[in-house]
Amino acid sequence: MKLQSLVLAAATALTMTTAFAVPAGTWSVAAGAHYVDPKSDNGTLNNGLSVDVDGDVRPTISGEYFIANNVGVELLAAIPFHHDFNLNNPDGTTALTGKTQHLPPTLSLQYHFDGYNLPMNVKPFVGVGVNYTTFFKERISTGGDLDLDDSVGVAGHIGLDIPFAPTESFRIDARYMDIKTDATLNGTDIGEIDISPWVYGVAFVKQF
Repeated sequence: MKLQSLVLAAATALTMTTAFAVPAGTWSVAAGAHYVDPKSDNGTLNNGLSVDVDGDVRPTISGEYFIANNVGVELLAAIPFHHDFNLNNPDGTTALTGKTQHLPPTLSLQYHFDGYNLPMNVKPFVGVGVNYTTFFKERISTGGDLDLDDSVGVAGHIGLDIPFAPTESFRIDARYMDIKTDATLNGTDIGEIDISPWVYGVAFVKQF
């Protein structure tokens, strides 16, 4: 009977942990990697060539400060992502190739749910914010001077934190980033490139 009481008490305590909010004043840091997966149709330039941008994966880090219980402000940073791209003829053949690097820091306001008694004490969260992407080291196979303007757009964030210790968890998340850039070649406007990717990631999260 005593053993049954201990098991019941332990189970009750484990269930109750999901009801606790992340308190205001808490910091968390997440270190992991994200894959930037551009949308399939990246636009058509003024010369009729369509744009096809490939994906890339890089290490990322984010910091979040909880301004209220379960409500945090998060900043995502990464080392530069590298993207190759093709400029294709109407028949699908490649006319030109190029490459660029970019940094996409993203600031989000997030809400972390609790109290739902989900399996493994999983805590889902959602967020919305703004993404700023700056491009650099642009190259094109013709050797011309390619320039991609910086981009500012909305960003959405969803994810799951799976705790394995009181202040540590494993994170799976996905973000949508509205990234569009105006391209110029040798000083002439050649059109807009619409990358607008989904960004998928995993990370280790530590709370302080």
